Amino acid sequence: MAWNRERAMVATGDDHKVTPAELFFDLVFVYAITQVTALMAAAPSPVRMVGAMVVLALLWWCWCAFAWLGNVVRADSGAVFGVLVTVMAVVLIVSIAVPEVFADTAAGLPAPLVFVLCYGAVRILHLTSYWLSSPGDAALRVTLRRTAMASVLPPLVLLLIGCAFDGRIQLLWWLGAVAVDYGGIYVTGSSGWRVNSPGHFAERHGLIVIIALGESIVAMGVGVSGFHLSYAVLGASAAGLLLSAGLWRLYFRQLGETAEHRLFALDGDDRTRFARDVYTFLHLPLVAGIVLCALGMKKVLQQVADTGHHGLAEPLHGVVAWSLTGGVGVYLLGAAAIVLRTSGRRPTALAVGGVCCLAAGPLVGLVPALVALTTLAGTAALLVGLHTRRGARAIDVAEAA
Repeated sequence: MAWNRERAMVATGDDHKVTPAELFFDLVFVYAITQVTALMAAAPSPVRMVGAMVVLALLWWCWCAFAWLGNVVRADSGAVFGVLVTVMAVVLIVSIAVPEVFADTAAGLPAPLVFVLCYGAVRILHLTSYWLSSPGDAALRVTLRRTAMASVLPPLVLLLIGCAFDGRIQLLWWLGAVAVDYGGIYVTGSSGWRVNSPGHFAERHGLIVIIALGESIVAMGVGVSGFHLSYAVLGASAAGLLLSAGLWRLYFRQLGETAEHRLFALDGDDRTRFARDVYTFLHLPLVAGIVLCALGMKKVLQQVADTGHHGLAEPLHGVVAWSLTGGVGVYLLGAAAIVLRTSGRRPTALAVGGVCCLAAGPLVGLVPALVALTTLAGTAALLVGLHTRRGARAIDVAEAA
């Protein structure tokens, strides 16, 4: 490792691992993801759900930006750690504002504007830190200029314009900002960006998946808060945990290992493009799917526990019913895309399962909520098993050849 005395930053090597500073940094994103679920749960509707996914996409960009930075300079070095703590404070403010970004009240500070200004501060701090981290890297500095012009300033303008409106008009402006932001990354290209340590990069993204899965378990606990324990609550909790375990196994026993091995095998711009596609872009559907499913699990536990207002035979309703299976569908389709991009193999079981889960929302509204959750957990376990067997056969054939 080389010490940059002038900038007080330590460059990473190919054996770099996740630092405790980065784990500390992730703590604010635990709260941020919880707030996204709360944003949907407060007033469930299709518009609110889309809005929550927009907020999640913006928060995801904040997290990813510093996952990339932490791969080229150590996060526990003096200058970078100072930036991380500053960003943590800003993201904490962003998270506190999340529940009111689409339902701003007259009292207090304007939540949408606070959210956007803090989001802009995070993006600017990221670009500035990257600029200082590699004073002699001309290609990176050209890319940073392009990123600022194509993927930072235009989205911020759109977000600020959206703050002048409310409801669906605000949402449309913010949707446009997300589209420009993510599209700008392809416009700027991969030249200049670096993935010094594939192990570190893969581990960072595995940790954020763990955070999302942990939030789904927390959501179940929140759902039964204040209610008495019952056999139905125990059964629903076990089914929800089984579902989370199925999603965990799919990622950490299939997707994560294969993607990391592929990342190690690449170098240069090919490695950068793979990291961008599989980790920065295709991990977002995984996290989004878990957050959507968490909303459904939270409502199932709440409904099963609150027998004074709901019977055990009552199903979920509306967009909440869809979120239970739809979240798993989004996760499975994201997983299928990762498999395709990583190995070129067609993930039939994951793709078919994802489409079926997306379309199963109306069926959830026809059966008791507990039955729906239990069935979904069993189905997810079956799909993971089918994909695992198919993947093992494909590996055996490749090794034999």
